[in-house]
Amino acid sequence: MTPPFKTHALLNHHAISYGFFGRKGGVSNGPYESLNVGQGSDDTSEAITENRKIVAKTLGTSASKLLSLSQIHSSNVMIVDASFLGRPPKADGLVTQTPGLAISALSADCGPVLFYEPSKQIVGACHAGWRGALSGVTTETIRAMESLGAIRENIRAVLGPCISQESYEVGHDFRDTFVAEDEIFDRFFMLGSNKKPHFDLKRFILAKLRNEGLTQIDAFLDCTYASPSEYFSYRYNTHHGLGDYGRNISAIMLKS
Repeated sequence: MTPPFKTHALLNHHAISYGFFGRKGGVSNGPYESLNVGQGSDDTSEAITENRKIVAKTLGTSASKLLSLSQIHSSNVMIVDASFLGRPPKADGLVTQTPGLAISALSADCGPVLFYEPSKQIVGACHAGWRGALSGVTTETIRAMESLGAIRENIRAVLGPCISQESYEVGHDFRDTFVAEDEIFDRFFMLGSNKKPHFDLKRFILAKLRNEGLTQIDAFLDCTYASPSEYFSYRYNTHHGLGDYGRNISAIMLKS
């Protein structure tokens, strides 16, 4: 059985296989039900391994060639041409031009971004939480693609399902961190009914991509927090006392 996943017109191309996967279509139970691929979660290793096999098969590759990082909310991006040996490296972005190698971003409210440059056949994936987005993980992913020959104006980028502004209440100190970086960033916040700021992660990531000169960009409207039956959400589980949480996966691969 193939798990459900989302696609976008900007990325549809005969030369690649990709998908923005949610929480359905796997074998995990409890708070990880069912397609949890998060190796950093407390789910059983057997279930995670099987779920990663399911995703890899759906993409048209093997589980050993489905690459996921140990994500640390950084702007660190790696260029890869082979499977990892041992534990996944600590970084938040992957870029490759190697066919058959599926690169991914894991998320549970943060923004997964998939990139494709069709003229040079280069793909990228990054995990953009607020820290990574603010420090430039999308910028570094684009630069890594360019280092392989990608032409910036040809790069397409799609932001997958992540938390919406309505569900992303933060503290005033959080907003101050952004405004201290650039006063214009205040436009990504609005006050909620209780006078606390709400951050628009989606719009912030799209603005970052646009500021890098990308013109072929878009985002899904889905909110991970507001759709707990469809997506894993760290914040939803935390607010509802569910403890640990699973991870969604967004992955892209050049076909062999």
